[in-house]
Amino acid sequence: MKRILIALALAFGPMNAQPQPTNLIPAPVEYSVRPGSVSLDKLAGQGEKVRISPKALLRRLEGRKLADWQLKSAYWLELGKKGVKIVAADEEGVFYARQTLKMMASVDSTLTCCTILDWPRFPYRGVMLDESRHFQGKSFVMKQLEMMALLKMNRFHFHLVDNPGWRVQIDAYPRLTKLTAWRPQAFFWDWEKNEIGGPFVEEGTPGAYGGYYTKQDIADILSFADERHIEVIPEIEMPGHNYETRYAFPELACSLPGGGKDPWELCPGKESTFEFLEKVLLEIFDMFPSQYIHIGGDEARKNNWKLCPDCQARMKAEGLESVEGLQSYMIKRMERFAHEHGKRIIGWDEILQGGLAPDATVMSWHGIEAGLQAVREGHDVIFTPTHYYYLDYHQDPAQFRPVGRHVPLEKVYSFEPITEGVSEADAHHVLGVQGNLWTEHVQDAWHAEMMLYPRVFAIAETGWSQTERKDWHDFERRALALSNVARKWGYTVYPPLSQQ
Repeated sequence: MKRILIALALAFGPMNAQPQPTNLIPAPVEYSVRPGSVSLDKLAGQGEKVRISPKALLRRLEGRKLADWQLKSAYWLELGKKGVKIVAADEEGVFYARQTLKMMASVDSTLTCCTILDWPRFPYRGVMLDESRHFQGKSFVMKQLEMMALLKMNRFHFHLVDNPGWRVQIDAYPRLTKLTAWRPQAFFWDWEKNEIGGPFVEEGTPGAYGGYYTKQDIADILSFADERHIEVIPEIEMPGHNYETRYAFPELACSLPGGGKDPWELCPGKESTFEFLEKVLLEIFDMFPSQYIHIGGDEARKNNWKLCPDCQARMKAEGLESVEGLQSYMIKRMERFAHEHGKRIIGWDEILQGGLAPDATVMSWHGIEAGLQAVREGHDVIFTPTHYYYLDYHQDPAQFRPVGRHVPLEKVYSFEPITEGVSEADAHHVLGVQGNLWTEHVQDAWHAEMMLYPRVFAIAETGWSQTERKDWHDFERRALALSNVARKWGYTVYPPLSQQ
């Protein structure tokens, strides 16, 4: 394994001939330069000594107190003229040490001898990819997982279902992929403007655009991710963003003429809705070993529920005073089902409406206020605020298909998760950070990568590095070096070389 990493770096070649141990992203907790340097050619022929021993690592930590999850990821790395030494408490720490070595070897042709002691700041360091609006496929996902691993990111949020397409095989309901994984228009907005896209076209229709992940595809992705210590978290949206589900199963809509005026919501008044969701989730649970299931919960308009006799009957039976309470009922019920199968739920911050499910984790996207509220109520939070971490927003008004706010690299880097309003006693509820790539405007693989990189570099550093190790000007230099390497490896990084 160790020689493969060095050989990989040699194959692509370094981009910077000057020895710079600080070219690493994310920045390590501690590093010290030692006398001398070693060339990649020489290093490739030398051995690697690995010791997995919590006691040995604790000695090198010299009394520093790490949480168990930090200790699992921590490592001590010594690079010398005679080779590499790694000490870690777990295989995960060894993996991260090797990723550090891989990055060093990729950026520099001659490596300065050094010692590194490192561990993560937050347990959740994630990226979300929206595959419903534009389907990229298994090879693309694996390529991004490879970069995430290099950056020591450990959560991949897989947005698999939404209005314009259902993207995962469900044996109990083959109509989901047969009828709604394909559409006649490729670009999302061409589809969406046609009265929410109808109709879809069946699989096999000439010219159909789309696709979905088979269970074998999912197994391949999960195996690839597991080797890189990345947890894949699937998202199955409910109760909103379900136009595709209602198209395949119109009986899951509210009991109103034409299903009501909001064609993207399921009916929480019908018991058949819960039967459907539970059968779907059972297959998702079987496919994905993640401790989490993301259940969406965002942007449900609830107008139909105010008129639907089934919803009104449910509210009366459960003593609910508002449709917000009805959504809370639905989320809490799905949380109980998830718990019965050993899972925990994550939802967008709208799941706070009507009262939060007891063990739910909130993904705070509108800003930070919802996250602060959840923390005060004793819930775990992942910060993914639109103003900083929505990666569909443009980096430059002149770029290809600019949309939304201006979110340049420096702004992404500036976000601080432990903000005013989070007490020291509650700080453990902040699990970490995540960048979200929504794809309404992002159809092509190269465009998706251009929106991800280098901004994901900044999110990775915020998630891993200690606050005192962050420095914008130094990061900008390191991001440029890694961007050049990433381009050589076949990634599209903003700005494209043609714009430099």
